[in-house]
Amino acid sequence: MNYALQITLLTFFLMITYFNASAQFVAIMEIKEPIPGLCNDKKVYALLPSFKGQKEAECSLSDEEINERLNNEVKFLKNNPKYDDKGMIGLVINCKGEVVQCKMDNKTKMPELDKQIEDVFNTLGVWTAGKLNKKAVDTSRLFSFVIKDGVIIIN
Repeated sequence: MNYALQITLLTFFLMITYFNASAQFVAIMEIKEPIPGLCNDKKVYALLPSFKGQKEAECSLSDEEINERLNNEVKFLKNNPKYDDKGMIGLVINCKGEVVQCKMDNKTKMPELDKQIEDVFNTLGVWTAGKLNKKAVDTSRLFSFVIKDGVIIIN
């Protein structure tokens, strides 16, 4: 193989590697049923803040404040102080910062508890919309939690 061909192939390989490395990974949620209130019903992003240009939707409350609300407002836990469980709740926040869907992804063992947790998340107040390359977009957020001795803690 002549020297010029080697340089051309090496340059081509380096260009391909550079463009692939600079490409941004963006996950898009599969929407199985229509979600009223979305800004774009074809693209709901699961943003990863560790990637450049991605900022997930943020609640005006801190995780500690959400924990406090859950532990104060979820009556099931007050009535079952020894209860242990775990779960995950999924939210969809539109480009305006509105929660347009809130449902348990990994349910607990008690439907009553799931409903009470959903009720709290539905009333958390103002959210800042997620952003992709500085543009507000519809996003999904997952919150996992554990319940130990009747106390819920977001992970």
